[in-house]
Amino acid sequence: MNGIIKKTFFIYFIWILTSLVNANEKQFNFYVGNFDYSDEGKKSILVGIEHQNPSLVRDSFLGEISPVTGAFITGDKAMYIYTGIQAKYKIGNFDFNPSFAPGLYNKGDGKDLHHIIQFKTELQISKNLSDSSKIGFSYNHVSNANLGTNNPGANSYLFNFIKKF
Repeated sequence: MNGIIKKTFFIYFIWILTSLVNANEKQFNFYVGNFDYSDEGKKSILVGIEHQNPSLVRDSFLGEISPVTGAFITGDKAMYIYTGIQAKYKIGNFDFNPSFAPGLYNKGDGKDLHHIIQFKTELQISKNLSDSSKIGFSYNHVSNANLGTNNPGANSYLFNFIKKF
């Protein structure tokens, strides 16, 4: 089973890299924070990167939506690779971005979330520093939605730096 998981992660990672290289415009969200801060025994530092393609933004009845693709790794070598959708709303001088992203999780030496398939819901608020950069804060919850034998979930908070290239 471990070999299948590694091959699946590799294929998914190659697919994500291909989409990043082929994007006309590039916007990256670099983030760092605390993975599963509410579980005293399993909390860990987390670093990640997320790609947002501004040329794929669409107006909808839900507001401005766009795809997001990213990955994070924790200090305990847990990894999550995901792709999903994000909405964007302006609230005064701030951007409010809720998102939903299913993905693949490998616990490494970290928290067992009891299934390879996980779902990340996130709320992010950010402020423009310039036309090409923002800073922000986000909170997310990763859960297997009861696909596994147990659904412990993980709550994380993150500090974000978003840069358009």
